[in-house]
Amino acid sequence: MAFFDLIHTDSCSAARAGVVHTDHGDIMTPIFMPVGTVGTVKGVQRRELEDDIKAQIILGNTYHLFLRPGTEILHQAGGLHRFEGWNRPILTDSGGFQVFSLTDIRKMTEEGVQFSSHIDGRKLMFTPENVMDIEREIGADIMMAFDECCPGTADRQYATQSMQRTHRWLDRCIKRFDETPDLYGYKQHLFPIVQGCVYKDLRQDAAKHLRDLDRDGYAIGGLAVGEPTETMYEMIEVVNDILPENKPRYLMGVGTPWNLLEGIERGVDMFDCVMPTRNGRNGMIFTQNGVMNMRNKKWENDFTELDPCGTSHVDHEYTRAYVRHLIHAQEMLGLELLSIHNLAFYLWLVGEARKHILAGDFKAWKDDITPRLMQRM
Repeated sequence: MAFFDLIHTDSCSAARAGVVHTDHGDIMTPIFMPVGTVGTVKGVQRRELEDDIKAQIILGNTYHLFLRPGTEILHQAGGLHRFEGWNRPILTDSGGFQVFSLTDIRKMTEEGVQFSSHIDGRKLMFTPENVMDIEREIGADIMMAFDECCPGTADRQYATQSMQRTHRWLDRCIKRFDETPDLYGYKQHLFPIVQGCVYKDLRQDAAKHLRDLDRDGYAIGGLAVGEPTETMYEMIEVVNDILPENKPRYLMGVGTPWNLLEGIERGVDMFDCVMPTRNGRNGMIFTQNGVMNMRNKKWENDFTELDPCGTSHVDHEYTRAYVRHLIHAQEMLGLELLSIHNLAFYLWLVGEARKHILAGDFKAWKDDITPRLMQRM
């Protein structure tokens, strides 16, 4: 069986519906993947992820899991799936974004990246080889290659050097991945990451280089890191015009609900972002009719359902006034409820996108719902 089946492509756009097959279950695309940085999606229990949010796949963060609990503990547990009790697919990033974000406590060389642990200051080293070993031990179904996430504001010279380094690291990742076994009795898959910053020809060169490696799937990295939104959309189009149609495409770290729909329209299959849970913990929720800041006084005596059009139990069991009270009282329940709502909404949105792709009216539906999603309630 192929790793990815492309079921249907929209006639008026590049939007696609497909299925990713893993040994922990199938993933219906397009899909959004909740971020479980340290072995948990923050503030959300597993049964809510499975039953209410209906997550098909979640992420783990290689950098954070390496620091704690550490790969020795994860290996003893039989991998991250068993450690956290999650029986559906898991994807791990490579730590490349931490290389980007920990500028003050890391040193990058051709060998890899030396950095100081943000927990205890220990000096540590990530190389393409040991990152592959770490992700193997974590036990992800889908592993990301080690890359450098280039800032969106980088000049052309730096972006070129960064992309070339990422490709040299990728060669080492592939060699290590191909010469090491799956650890826990199920198949693991490696995705290279397309870099190239905001430069069209660099993105094209990177996409062609990775396409010719013929791996199971591909990620698009280094976007939503400071560049204008329209430039991000342009780079997605440039890359997806080159990546093979019969492989899944994963846009890393993006984004708002309307970003997801724009990405889907341009042929992206997989997304992740901390925004649903992070914004939820700050009192903001996304709905079909716009964005709501639950801290606002206007909700103080609004005793209607949190979201009458919502799909989770949270939307119908709690009122806006009550949730606003929880947020202002800094009660943990409020943060949990809004995180659940946002994740359920994101999964609903990509599920609706899939339905409309299969029905043949995705473009019209997307053009109709996007302005509503973006308005402030």
